[in-house]
Amino acid sequence: MRTPLDSDLLRTFVAVTETGNFTRAGSKAGRTQSAVSMQIKKLEEIVGGTLFARGSRGVVLTKRGADLIENARRIVTMLDETAAAMRAPPLDGPVRIGIPEEYGHAILSRALSAFSRRHAQVEVTVRYAHSPAQMQALADGELDLAVVFEWQDFGGGEVLMQDPTVWVTSMLHPVHEERPVPIALYSRDGWCRDFAMRSLEQRGLNHRIAYMSDTTGGLKLAVTSGLAIAPISRSNIPAGCRELTAADGFGDIDSSNVVLRRNPLATGEAIDGMAEAIREAFTSR
Repeated sequence: MRTPLDSDLLRTFVAVTETGNFTRAGSKAGRTQSAVSMQIKKLEEIVGGTLFARGSRGVVLTKRGADLIENARRIVTMLDETAAAMRAPPLDGPVRIGIPEEYGHAILSRALSAFSRRHAQVEVTVRYAHSPAQMQALADGELDLAVVFEWQDFGGGEVLMQDPTVWVTSMLHPVHEERPVPIALYSRDGWCRDFAMRSLEQRGLNHRIAYMSDTTGGLKLAVTSGLAIAPISRSNIPAGCRELTAADGFGDIDSSNVVLRRNPLATGEAIDGMAEAIREAFTSR
Protein backbone atom coordinates (compact mmCIF):
# COMPACT_ATOMS: atom_id res chain seq x y z
CA MET A 1 0.00 0.00 0.00
CA ARG A 2 1.43 3.37 -1.04
CA THR A 3 1.99 5.87 1.78
CA PRO A 4 -0.21 8.95 1.26
CA LEU A 5 1.39 12.38 0.92
CA ASP A 6 1.30 14.46 4.07
CA SER A 7 0.40 18.13 3.55
CA ASP A 8 2.85 19.13 6.29
CA LEU A 9 5.69 17.49 4.35
CA LEU A 10 4.61 19.31 1.20
CA ARG A 11 4.53 22.62 3.06
CA THR A 12 8.12 22.07 4.22
CA PHE A 13 9.13 21.05 0.69
CA VAL A 14 7.71 24.30 -0.70
CA ALA A 15 9.49 26.32 2.01
CA VAL A 16 12.86 24.74 1.16
CA THR A 17 12.29 25.34 -2.55
CA GLU A 18 11.44 29.02 -2.03
CA THR A 19 14.31 29.74 0.39
CA GLY A 20 16.92 27.45 -1.22
CA ASN A 21 18.18 26.60 2.24
CA PHE A 22 17.13 24.12 4.95
CA THR A 23 17.96 26.51 7.80
CA ARG A 24 15.96 29.43 6.34
CA ALA A 25 13.10 27.06 5.55
CA GLY A 26 13.13 25.94 9.17
CA SER A 27 12.91 29.53 10.36
CA LYS A 28 10.02 30.16 8.01
CA ALA A 29 8.17 27.03 9.14
CA GLY A 30 9.09 27.31 12.82
CA ARG A 31 11.24 24.17 12.82
CA THR A 32 14.87 23.29 13.36
CA GLN A 33 17.15 22.55 10.44
CA SER A 34 17.35 18.90 11.47
CA ALA A 35 13.56 18.62 11.60
CA VAL A 36 13.34 20.04 8.08
CA SER A 37 15.96 17.56 6.87
CA MET A 38 14.03 14.66 8.39
CA GLN A 39 10.79 15.80 6.75
CA ILE A 40 12.41 16.12 3.33
CA LYS A 41 13.99 12.68 3.74
CA LYS A 42 10.59 11.22 4.61
CA LEU A 43 8.98 12.88 1.61
CA GLU A 44 11.75 11.56 -0.65
CA GLU A 45 11.03 8.05 0.63
CA ILE A 46 7.35 8.48 -0.21
CA VAL A 47 7.89 9.82 -3.74
CA GLY A 48 10.77 7.48 -4.43
CA GLY A 49 13.49 9.91 -5.43
CA THR A 50 15.83 12.72 -4.36
CA LEU A 51 14.15 16.12 -4.37
CA PHE A 52 17.12 18.45 -3.85
CA ALA A 53 20.74 18.68 -4.93
CA ARG A 54 23.37 20.98 -3.46
CA GLY A 55 24.10 24.07 -5.54
CA SER A 56 26.61 26.90 -5.23
CA ARG A 57 24.18 29.00 -3.16
CA GLY A 58 22.19 26.35 -1.34
CA VAL A 59 19.96 23.57 -2.60
CA VAL A 60 18.23 23.32 -5.98
CA LEU A 61 15.46 21.09 -7.23
CA THR A 62 16.28 17.83 -8.94
CA LYS A 63 14.17 16.59 -11.86
CA ARG A 64 12.03 14.68 -9.36
CA GLY A 65 11.62 17.80 -7.26
CA ALA A 66 10.72 19.93 -10.27
CA ASP A 67 8.00 17.42 -11.16
CA LEU A 68 6.49 17.75 -7.68
CA ILE A 69 6.78 21.46 -6.87
CA GLU A 70 3.81 22.86 -8.82
CA ASN A 71 1.37 20.32 -7.40
CA ALA A 72 2.83 20.86 -3.93
CA ARG A 73 2.31 24.61 -4.20
CA ARG A 74 -1.23 24.09 -5.46
CA ILE A 75 -2.10 21.81 -2.55
CA VAL A 76 -0.60 24.14 0.06
CA THR A 77 -2.39 27.13 -1.47
CA MET A 78 -5.73 25.33 -1.53
CA LEU A 79 -5.35 24.31 2.11
CA ASP A 80 -4.53 27.89 3.12
CA GLU A 81 -7.41 29.28 1.08
CA THR A 82 -9.86 26.74 2.52
CA ALA A 83 -8.80 27.59 6.08
CA ALA A 84 -9.13 31.31 5.36
CA ALA A 85 -12.55 30.82 3.74
CA MET A 86 -13.85 29.06 6.81
CA ARG A 87 -12.74 31.95 9.02
CA ALA A 88 -13.70 34.90 6.82
CA PRO A 89 -17.15 36.54 6.81
CA PRO A 90 -18.80 36.94 3.37
CA LEU A 91 -18.41 40.31 1.64
CA ASP A 92 -20.18 41.94 -1.27
CA GLY A 93 -19.75 45.04 -3.38
CA PRO A 94 -17.56 45.98 -6.38
CA VAL A 95 -13.76 46.17 -6.31
CA ARG A 96 -11.82 47.81 -9.17
CA ILE A 97 -8.15 46.89 -9.53
CA GLY A 98 -5.36 48.17 -11.75
CA ILE A 99 -2.23 46.07 -12.16
CA PRO A 100 0.71 45.75 -14.57
CA GLU A 101 0.32 43.07 -17.21
CA GLU A 102 3.41 41.20 -15.99
CA TYR A 103 1.77 40.41 -12.64
CA GLY A 104 -1.50 39.19 -14.12
CA HIS A 105 -0.69 35.48 -14.03
CA ALA A 106 1.92 35.19 -11.30
CA ILE A 107 0.28 37.47 -8.73
CA LEU A 108 -3.26 38.51 -9.60
CA SER A 109 -4.46 35.00 -10.44
CA ARG A 110 -3.32 33.88 -6.99
CA ALA A 111 -4.92 36.89 -5.28
CA LEU A 112 -8.22 36.47 -7.14
CA SER A 113 -8.32 32.77 -6.42
CA ALA A 114 -7.83 33.32 -2.69
CA PHE A 115 -10.25 36.25 -2.61
CA SER A 116 -13.05 34.53 -4.55
CA ARG A 117 -12.96 31.50 -2.30
CA ARG A 118 -13.48 33.73 0.70
CA HIS A 119 -15.84 36.30 -0.83
CA ALA A 120 -17.73 34.82 -3.76
CA GLN A 121 -20.33 37.63 -3.96
CA VAL A 122 -17.91 40.47 -4.77
CA GLU A 123 -17.85 41.89 -8.30
CA VAL A 124 -14.21 42.36 -9.37
CA THR A 125 -13.06 44.51 -12.31
CA VAL A 126 -9.42 44.36 -13.43
CA ARG A 127 -7.62 46.89 -15.61
CA TYR A 128 -4.23 46.09 -17.16
CA ALA A 129 -2.24 49.20 -18.07
CA HIS A 130 1.11 50.89 -17.52
CA SER A 131 1.73 52.68 -14.24
CA PRO A 132 1.11 56.33 -15.28
CA ALA A 133 -2.30 55.35 -16.70
CA GLN A 134 -3.15 53.44 -13.51
CA MET A 135 -2.19 56.41 -11.35
CA GLN A 136 -4.38 58.71 -13.44
CA ALA A 137 -7.31 56.28 -13.21
CA LEU A 138 -6.84 56.14 -9.44
CA ALA A 139 -6.86 59.94 -9.23
CA ASP A 140 -9.98 60.10 -11.43
CA GLY A 141 -11.83 57.69 -9.14
CA GLU A 142 -11.94 54.92 -11.75
CA LEU A 143 -9.97 52.47 -9.59
CA ASP A 144 -10.05 51.46 -5.94
CA LEU A 145 -6.63 49.80 -5.83
CA ALA A 146 -3.63 50.03 -8.14
CA VAL A 147 -0.37 48.10 -8.22
CA VAL A 148 2.22 50.33 -9.88
CA PHE A 149 5.96 50.59 -10.51
CA GLU A 150 7.70 53.51 -8.78
CA TRP A 151 11.38 54.34 -9.19
CA GLN A 152 11.28 57.08 -6.54
CA ASP A 153 9.70 57.22 -3.09
CA PHE A 154 6.61 59.33 -3.65
CA GLY A 155 5.04 58.35 -0.31
CA GLY A 156 1.46 57.33 0.33
CA GLY A 157 1.76 53.81 -1.00
CA GLU A 158 2.67 50.41 0.40
CA VAL A 159 5.84 48.85 -1.03
CA LEU A 160 5.08 45.22 -1.89
CA MET A 161 8.48 44.28 -3.28
CA GLN A 162 11.50 45.65 -5.11
CA ASP A 163 11.60 44.52 -8.72
CA PRO A 164 14.33 46.30 -10.71
CA THR A 165 14.08 46.54 -14.48
CA VAL A 166 17.02 44.78 -16.15
CA TRP A 167 18.20 44.04 -19.66
CA VAL A 168 17.24 40.50 -20.68
CA THR A 169 18.63 38.32 -23.46
CA SER A 170 17.94 34.86 -24.85
CA MET A 171 20.20 32.04 -23.71
CA LEU A 172 20.03 30.54 -27.20
CA HIS A 173 20.54 33.75 -29.15
CA PRO A 174 23.36 35.95 -27.75
CA VAL A 175 22.19 39.07 -29.57
CA HIS A 176 23.58 41.20 -26.71
CA GLU A 177 27.02 40.57 -28.21
CA GLU A 178 26.08 42.28 -31.48
CA ARG A 179 27.06 45.90 -32.16
CA PRO A 180 25.02 47.90 -32.45
CA VAL A 181 23.04 45.81 -29.96
CA PRO A 182 19.40 45.33 -31.10
CA ILE A 183 16.91 46.42 -28.45
CA ALA A 184 13.16 46.10 -27.98
CA LEU A 185 11.30 48.96 -26.29
CA TYR A 186 7.82 49.99 -25.30
CA SER A 187 6.18 52.02 -28.06
CA ARG A 188 4.90 54.54 -25.53
CA ASP A 189 7.10 57.19 -23.94
CA GLY A 190 7.72 56.91 -20.22
CA TRP A 191 10.21 56.40 -17.46
CA CYS A 192 11.01 52.78 -18.38
CA ARG A 193 11.93 53.71 -21.93
CA ASP A 194 13.87 56.78 -20.78
CA PHE A 195 15.81 54.83 -18.15
CA ALA A 196 16.53 51.98 -20.58
CA MET A 197 18.00 54.28 -23.23
CA ARG A 198 19.97 56.21 -20.62
CA SER A 199 21.49 53.04 -19.16
CA LEU A 200 22.91 52.12 -22.58
CA GLU A 201 24.21 55.61 -23.24
CA GLN A 202 25.90 55.76 -19.82
CA ARG A 203 27.73 52.52 -20.59
CA GLY A 204 28.70 53.63 -24.08
CA LEU A 205 26.78 50.77 -25.73
CA ASN A 206 25.98 51.41 -29.37
CA HIS A 207 22.41 50.24 -30.03
CA ARG A 208 19.55 50.24 -32.50
CA ILE A 209 15.80 49.85 -31.98
CA ALA A 210 14.82 46.54 -33.57
CA TYR A 211 11.32 46.08 -32.15
CA MET A 212 8.59 48.07 -30.40
CA SER A 213 5.55 46.88 -28.47
CA ASP A 214 2.95 48.37 -26.16
CA THR A 215 2.93 45.29 -23.89
CA THR A 216 5.41 43.37 -21.77
CA GLY A 217 4.34 40.21 -23.56
CA GLY A 218 5.56 41.75 -26.80
CA LEU A 219 8.95 42.52 -25.29
CA LYS A 220 9.25 38.96 -24.00
CA LEU A 221 8.47 37.64 -27.47
CA ALA A 222 11.25 39.77 -28.96
CA VAL A 223 13.74 38.36 -26.46
CA THR A 224 12.75 34.69 -26.62
CA SER A 225 12.80 34.76 -30.41
CA GLY A 226 16.34 36.18 -30.43
CA LEU A 227 15.30 39.38 -32.15
CA ALA A 228 16.54 41.78 -29.48
CA ILE A 229 17.31 42.36 -25.82
CA ALA A 230 14.63 44.13 -23.79
CA PRO A 231 14.02 45.91 -20.46
CA ILE A 232 11.97 43.53 -18.29
CA SER A 233 11.36 43.44 -14.55
CA ARG A 234 13.64 40.92 -12.87
CA SER A 235 10.78 38.78 -11.52
CA ASN A 236 9.34 38.37 -15.02
CA ILE A 237 12.33 37.07 -16.98
CA PRO A 238 10.88 34.41 -19.33
CA ALA A 239 12.10 30.82 -19.47
CA GLY A 240 15.17 30.34 -21.64
CA CYS A 241 16.34 33.89 -21.00
CA ARG A 242 18.64 35.58 -18.51
CA GLU A 243 19.51 38.92 -17.01
CA LEU A 244 22.43 40.86 -18.50
CA THR A 245 24.65 41.85 -15.58
CA ALA A 246 27.60 44.18 -15.10
CA ALA A 247 29.83 41.28 -16.13
CA ASP A 248 28.14 41.42 -19.55
CA GLY A 249 28.66 45.17 -19.73
CA PHE A 250 25.06 46.01 -18.79
CA GLY A 251 23.51 46.11 -15.29
CA ASP A 252 20.26 47.28 -13.64
CA ILE A 253 18.21 49.84 -15.53
CA ASP A 254 16.45 51.16 -12.43
CA SER A 255 15.56 50.17 -8.86
CA SER A 256 11.80 50.10 -9.16
CA ASN A 257 9.54 49.33 -6.23
CA VAL A 258 6.21 47.62 -6.76
CA VAL A 259 3.74 49.70 -4.77
CA LEU A 260 0.09 49.17 -3.79
CA ARG A 261 -1.85 52.42 -3.91
CA ARG A 262 -5.42 52.97 -2.81
CA ASN A 263 -8.00 55.56 -3.74
CA PRO A 264 -8.49 57.51 -0.47
CA LEU A 265 -12.22 57.64 -1.17
CA ALA A 266 -12.46 53.87 -1.65
CA THR A 267 -13.63 52.29 1.58
CA GLY A 268 -15.28 49.05 2.59
CA GLU A 269 -14.47 45.55 3.72
CA ALA A 270 -14.41 44.20 0.16
CA ILE A 271 -11.63 46.59 -0.83
CA ASP A 272 -9.78 45.84 2.42
CA GLY A 273 -10.09 42.13 1.65
CA MET A 274 -8.78 42.50 -1.89
CA ALA A 275 -5.84 44.62 -0.70
CA GLU A 276 -4.97 41.89 1.78
CA ALA A 277 -5.25 39.18 -0.91
CA ILE A 278 -2.89 41.12 -3.19
CA ARG A 279 -0.48 41.67 -0.30
CA GLU A 280 -0.49 37.95 0.52
CA ALA A 281 0.04 37.00 -3.12
CA PHE A 282 3.20 39.11 -3.30
CA THR A 283 4.43 37.84 0.07
CA SER A 284 4.03 34.18 -0.88
CA ARG A 285 5.39 34.44 -4.45
